[in-house]
Amino acid sequence: CGGSVSDSSGMLQSPNYPGSYPNYADCVWEIQVENNFRVTLTFRDIAMQSGTCQYDYIEVYDGPLHSSPLLGRFCSGSFPTYVSTSNMMSVRFHSDSRHSFRGFQAHYTSIPAGHNTTIQCLPDYMHVVVSKHYLQSQGYLAEGVTLSDNRCRPTVTSQELVFNIPYDGCGTTQEENNDTINYSNTIRVASSGYIIKRKKNINLHVSCKMLRKTWQQVVYAAEDTVEVNEFQFGRYDMNITFYNSPAFQQQVRSSPYYIDLNQNLYLQACLHSSDPNLKVVVDTCVASPDPHDFNTLAYYLVQNRCPRDPTYTTFRSPSSHFARFKFNAFEFMSRHPSVYLKCQMLVCRLRDYSSHCYRGCSSRPKRDTSSAEEEVDVVVGPIQLHEGDASSEST
Repeated sequence: CGGSVSDSSGMLQSPNYPGSYPNYADCVWEIQVENNFRVTLTFRDIAMQSGTCQYDYIEVYDGPLHSSPLLGRFCSGSFPTYVSTSNMMSVRFHSDSRHSFRGFQAHYTSIPAGHNTTIQCLPDYMHVVVSKHYLQSQGYLAEGVTLSDNRCRPTVTSQELVFNIPYDGCGTTQEENNDTINYSNTIRVASSGYIIKRKKNINLHVSCKMLRKTWQQVVYAAEDTVEVNEFQFGRYDMNITFYNSPAFQQQVRSSPYYIDLNQNLYLQACLHSSDPNLKVVVDTCVASPDPHDFNTLAYYLVQNRCPRDPTYTTFRSPSSHFARFKFNAFEFMSRHPSVYLKCQMLVCRLRDYSSHCYRGCSSRPKRDTSSAEEEVDVVVGPIQLHEGDASSEST
């Protein structure tokens, strides 16, 4: 249950709804819609253990779970509606071991935010557009608009002021918390006048919150070709690429990538970011024959930076934005011809020796994320066994 949701509208419901939900459920949905839109969430049905909401409950957060204000916690009563202040909202459903009920169903949709100022969080910079009409309606001139570093000027068009604000310059500041690494700047709008002024200056505070959680999967199939899918949650741009040797000089560009059983597979994860003070490490890689289920039949290569497979090895990287590793190719039993590998990467602040990137193997709980790190996940593939290996293993 739970997961990341990126459609413009959709439905959330408790496990087994409208049947009884299971005991010990703890589901978190992260709803992230387009930039400059807001999330509206309306509950249509709630049937849970009522009272103080101590045992079974629903929580709604105005952004990521661990670092955002709680909009509401409830287990019964009227059907509430919530609206986020950004393009993200989180919903948590929790049940204990006592009683089980029908649960809940809710519908969400995205609505446009105001368009006086729009922000896009791109991999290397913030793209901020300020409406000239808005400034003029408030009695301000475009000539008086600057960033915290007034040497960084906007591009002025007939209708807009356009700022491309780097994450590592122009006065951009960085702040870390449990769920995000936040990049913030201030667009300053000065009141016109040479001797006196009667209008206040305007400070437009803009920020990009780079989410710490994004999954990537590596896919290889023993029989059928699997279409490549690549996605990310959050805004850090990460990809994983196969290489043909431990020198990591020549990428594997063929698709599918034909391999032999027990062949060394070399992979490099690369973080694309203009922030030089970030470090990437491999946190967890788990294999499954089902790309939608990494719990029922799962094989861990590495878990919480602890190697679980004897062939798993990491390599030194030329940059903190790279993480290099290898393992030997395998397939699940012949009734499962495809293997999917889902890898979770950690993004931490460089030289933050208190972060998990520098601690090595750890048995930390899933949610124990320090204030200086972010989890990022990626998808590449497919790779496919040579026909000879596939036929011999299918007998």
